[in-house]
Amino acid sequence: MTAERIMATCLEDEPPRSFIERAGIWLRDHRSVIQKIQWAVVLLYAALVIVPAFLPLPAYYAHIWDNLTLFAQFLFWGIWWPFVLISMVLFGRVWCGVFCPEGSLSEWASRHGQGRSIPRWMRWPGWPLVAFIMTTVYGQMISVYQYPKAALLILGGSTLAAIVVGFLFGRNQKVWCRYLCPVSGVFSLLAKLSPVHFVADSGQWARYRQQHQRLPKVQCPTFLPLKQLDSASPCHMCGRCADHRSAIQLKVRPPGSEISSGATEATHWDFLLVVFGLLGVAVGAFHWSASPWFVTLKQSLAMALIENDWIWPLETHAPWWLLTNYPDQNDAFNLLDGAALLIYIAATTLVSGGVLSLCLGLANRVIGRWSFQRLYHLSLGLIPLAGAGVFLGLSALTVTLLRAEQLPLFWVQDVRGLILVGAGGWSLWLGWRMLGNHVSGLPRATAMLGYAVTVAWSMLVWWCLFFYW
Repeated sequence: MTAERIMATCLEDEPPRSFIERAGIWLRDHRSVIQKIQWAVVLLYAALVIVPAFLPLPAYYAHIWDNLTLFAQFLFWGIWWPFVLISMVLFGRVWCGVFCPEGSLSEWASRHGQGRSIPRWMRWPGWPLVAFIMTTVYGQMISVYQYPKAALLILGGSTLAAIVVGFLFGRNQKVWCRYLCPVSGVFSLLAKLSPVHFVADSGQWARYRQQHQRLPKVQCPTFLPLKQLDSASPCHMCGRCADHRSAIQLKVRPPGSEISSGATEATHWDFLLVVFGLLGVAVGAFHWSASPWFVTLKQSLAMALIENDWIWPLETHAPWWLLTNYPDQNDAFNLLDGAALLIYIAATTLVSGGVLSLCLGLANRVIGRWSFQRLYHLSLGLIPLAGAGVFLGLSALTVTLLRAEQLPLFWVQDVRGLILVGAGGWSLWLGWRMLGNHVSGLPRATAMLGYAVTVAWSMLVWWCLFFYW
């Protein structure tokens, strides 16, 4: 039998593949195309981040279409980042595996670097939470969304760190992306909602091993155990393992099913990032500029300082890379502004996170004996609301820039309301499903009341920003 006949027979024996399975294999077979896409994104990213930092700040009469700085601000913060978040929910972390410029540069550096072993301290699972909090708070202190030099400092610094880590540690791997990326934790949470994921068939894996003496090898760039591959949370959707040992395929699943069924997979880091990160720190970061409570706090602190003849915090400014300092734009933070900002974000985090923890704890206790694992799992049901809030917060800059162009945006508030209500409904549905894994009947309904209060609070903190203030 000729080689062509053998190949034809093998193809006839294979079951027909679905469109989504073929898409996964396409990712595997077109690495050169993907690399070209990655370098194109790197060039665009560099242009949007670097060039505006060396241009004069736009005049008050400048427009998006005639000023490169405003155009870059609109494209990067107003379009790019909000829709990266949406892509996580729709397609998993395909952004990380195919498009992300930091990941591409870090992996490129890893191919040509020193290949050192990854130090133990770098593997600490709390780094994504710490990095998210630090970059979020620091970004507010230097007004990262408004000024290109601040954006270059944070994003350029992060990219440089990714390259250095890639050069020093690992070989053809994404050490930075797996352990240190400031948004890795957020992306991993949102990817749990995705309707697509790569999954390994353990039975087919074992059969392939029995039928083949020489086993193919695939190196996952994020160190995932391919035999147990199931979750979309850590997977970067690069497609390199597609059809590996005829066992790994890209599959469709019900949206959010990874959350409703993954009772044993949630960790305390997930809990902290959802409850105190996305629904705490991020809320405070988006709130403060519109919050009357921030104004009251700042005025109270100023009066206390004046009464004690401590005037210097009101008159002292810091360099732009510590606190916003653009006097030509009538935008300069003094030390009091910086302190008030930190206090407000910290207070918002503690209050919001505390209320959510209490409500989740009550729902957890109603189900039965106290279980931290169950508490962590219940917190994952808030991911739709947490993600929707961050998306709306980022898109607020989009709305501001478009309003400055006198575009009709009468529909914005309605869309915001629909997004919040839809995300709240999704969180309630996930909560009901998760509670059903443990109890039924009256205990389930009673616990659901506590969970509904949790969802209501999560909606309230975003409602204040977009509809009350």
